[in-house]
Amino acid sequence: MQRVCINKLWEIIYKTQSIPLENKSHQVLKDLDTIQTYLESLLYSLKFINKHFIGIPFDAIAAYIINQKNIMKIIKFLLLTLVSTSIFAQSNNSEEYYRHLRYNHVSPYIDVVGIYPIDKSIAESTSHYKFSFDDSNRLVEIVNNHFHTEKKHPLASIGVYRVTITYQDGKETRTFFDSNGKRISNDRDVYKEVYHYDKKGFKNSLSFYYIDDQPMESNWKIAKYEWKKHKKFIVEKRFNLSDVEVSVSPYFKFGTTGISLYKNGAPKAHYNLNTDLEVANDETGIASYRDTFDDEGNHTKYTYHDISGVLKKNQWNFAIGEKVYDSIGNNIKLVQMDENEGVIRSRDIYTNSRIEFSAIASKNDSLDIRKKSLGYLIALQQLKPELMDTVMNDSLNKVTIGYDRQTQKEYARATTRTQMMAFAKDWNKSNMKFPFKPNNKVRILDIYNRVASVRLTSDNWVEYLHLIKLDGKWDIVNLIWQHKDISRYPK
Repeated sequence: MQRVCINKLWEIIYKTQSIPLENKSHQVLKDLDTIQTYLESLLYSLKFINKHFIGIPFDAIAAYIINQKNIMKIIKFLLLTLVSTSIFAQSNNSEEYYRHLRYNHVSPYIDVVGIYPIDKSIAESTSHYKFSFDDSNRLVEIVNNHFHTEKKHPLASIGVYRVTITYQDGKETRTFFDSNGKRISNDRDVYKEVYHYDKKGFKNSLSFYYIDDQPMESNWKIAKYEWKKHKKFIVEKRFNLSDVEVSVSPYFKFGTTGISLYKNGAPKAHYNLNTDLEVANDETGIASYRDTFDDEGNHTKYTYHDISGVLKKNQWNFAIGEKVYDSIGNNIKLVQMDENEGVIRSRDIYTNSRIEFSAIASKNDSLDIRKKSLGYLIALQQLKPELMDTVMNDSLNKVTIGYDRQTQKEYARATTRTQMMAFAKDWNKSNMKFPFKPNNKVRILDIYNRVASVRLTSDNWVEYLHLIKLDGKWDIVNLIWQHKDISRYPK
């Protein structure tokens, strides 16, 4: 973010330097709003780095610059800021580390931004993203070392191990790789993304490509995004390969949309627009959804509204979503509410940052596991298909060592649950498959909460069982076995 702001501010300075002296004040006044916007963004991003920048408290700098009316003092301070920030960038060795990416569920127009910055030493021992920059302070690579278990929106995740970014002739090209350096597709199921910029540096389109550079559609059936400025909006249109306009996503039916941004580039709101580029309700009565971020960059709230700005339930039957984060930016809770802020549902978000370990298994669990394991053998020995039905899970996977006489090779021979039910019915009908008094033994190897591993031995076999506890009931789900007499196998 600092680098984007610096480049924009330099553009204004260079432009001002080329203007005749008698017109300079007029042009600087004209650019004052832009200067203020980028200074606010720059100071906002610097707040994450250091509470005291160049020896002056952050809040004092912000108040002085943003409210300053003397143009020359602003420019002088701007130059000092740029020099100091450049020194910072150089000392950072063109690499930055972040715990998270700023949330985005609006558009790929939104820049990828890291939040919760950390230094390299911390990054070596924790989940993070690494951003790399070239000599022109442009982002050229993102390495994804972020370990998470929570579900991510496709626009909020890079979806790959590594993204490389190149710049040439008004184009920004993003290519995706796995940890072995192999080209892969990202969360949008595309292999290459190419952004185009106009001569003023405005991002005006994005196209998707296969690995062979042929145009393609994303998993949302979008081949191209187009953007333009219109009043307070960035207007977005999306097209498939047939050049037909498509909605924002398969599950959200906004057509042409208007995007509004906060001064730091974060998405503020997304509006459905009609053919006259005016805000309009979609087919469900929703005209916009709006986002709120806290000072750390966390996406804390999102709301849905009709054309009048009144809160309205979306197709998922809620109007307000609020997120709770821990001290290092992990989303740990989601609350969804109606138009009157009445809670509809609330759930914890399960992440790698909070792991609740299982207690030691109960005596009842151990007894049930033993009973189910022995029940499998007893069902075969005593011809009890009804017992077999109670111990075998519907997804049973039973295998042993088989031998193919044609290929003269061993293979893993499978037995289905249906076959096991038939075996329990009549496989031992002669009562000759087992000794008169069978010797069945069970040893529980391990139990962790809802899964267990068991060693089961009988006169005939040695078997290893996996059991799973579903709806309070233990079942055998995996079973691998071999004959106890190893002479039955080739040496």
